[in-house]
Amino acid sequence: MIKKVKVPSPGESITEVEISTWFVKNGDYVSKGQTIAEIDSDKATLEISAEENGVISLMIKKGEKIRVGDVLCIIDTSKKRIKEFHNKQENKTKEKKEFHSGNAKILSPASKKILKEKNIPIESVKGTGKNGRITKADCVFLEKKTYFPSDGRHITMYRSKTTTPLSSLRKKLSERLVSIKNETATLTTFNEVDMQEIFLIRRKYKEIFKEKHGVHLGFMSFFTLSCVRALKIYPDVNAMISGEEKINFEYCDISIAISGPKGLMVPVIRNAEHLSFRGIEQEINKFSTKIQNGTISIDEMTGGTFTITNGGVFGSMLSTPIINPPQSAILGMHKIMERPVVINGSIEIRPIMYLALSYDHRIIDGRESVGFLKTVKESIENPIKFLMKESEKNIPKILEL
Repeated sequence: MIKKVKVPSPGESITEVEISTWFVKNGDYVSKGQTIAEIDSDKATLEISAEENGVISLMIKKGEKIRVGDVLCIIDTSKKRIKEFHNKQENKTKEKKEFHSGNAKILSPASKKILKEKNIPIESVKGTGKNGRITKADCVFLEKKTYFPSDGRHITMYRSKTTTPLSSLRKKLSERLVSIKNETATLTTFNEVDMQEIFLIRRKYKEIFKEKHGVHLGFMSFFTLSCVRALKIYPDVNAMISGEEKINFEYCDISIAISGPKGLMVPVIRNAEHLSFRGIEQEINKFSTKIQNGTISIDEMTGGTFTITNGGVFGSMLSTPIINPPQSAILGMHKIMERPVVINGSIEIRPIMYLALSYDHRIIDGRESVGFLKTVKESIENPIKFLMKESEKNIPKILEL
């Protein structure tokens, strides 16, 4: 029986995708539910799984474009074909043992010709084909260079490079980044924030918070709520330009940049103005899980009104983040470093983070951008006053909501 695997729709309005990765080769045996490929659209990456056990035949090459609904591959589920596959595998195992016992390198005709023309010893090439076979791809970019250091020696090196076509997702990202530069008047303003109060709160309440709510109390919930407060005070930062009109949003849909196996994803926390610390941390935990296992949807990554990105998790001390269109501003968090600062006339060591706000100057003036950052700084440095309300028992609401 032949089972056809068709291209599913990655999202509304998407009609064409690109095969970014094959995790199997033509003629491989696949199991039901096994991930066999990844497809890219201009909005997201989607995994494709085998629908039955059997031997797979690939209909499309990596990098080729294919329409939604077209046949991606076929799976032969017949007992005869599966038996042929296993017999073939047994023969390959025997050949592999013989190959290693002979300790010889196998060359394809094309690779043999290239090595001869470039006068490159076979011992210097690592084969990536089956059973260590040296293929054309292993040789085509090899470059022979001889160096003559001042000590009189001569050193010969064989250098290689790999050329890989950009995926549809990366191409679309490149186009968007260039369009942002050309279509917006982007400026970045900076400030620094003392993280000591956040450190003290987390040290005191993080275990209780985790036990009560089932999620960690991270920095992102503090910054999200600080941004929500600042967006209410400076509403033009929570706006966008559409043609010759300005659209101000009465809600705060905060896009949070989260790193995953497929790169940086930016899911949206909807109506963050109505969420508590618990709600925000639970949303972030939910999105992080989906990004790690590849189940995040396009709808969950579209429609934000403001973005927060944290380069500090990678060690970045300072950067100028790029606006996430059609939004008008993005806040960049950075690595926390202990620095000497003056507090009430005395020098103290405090955990300091640099903040960066990139904004579209067509809609946001310097006064608003600087004021926005100062408001975030104010909230972070005095979170109990600006982000929380204390109950009669003098316990921050952070533990109750």
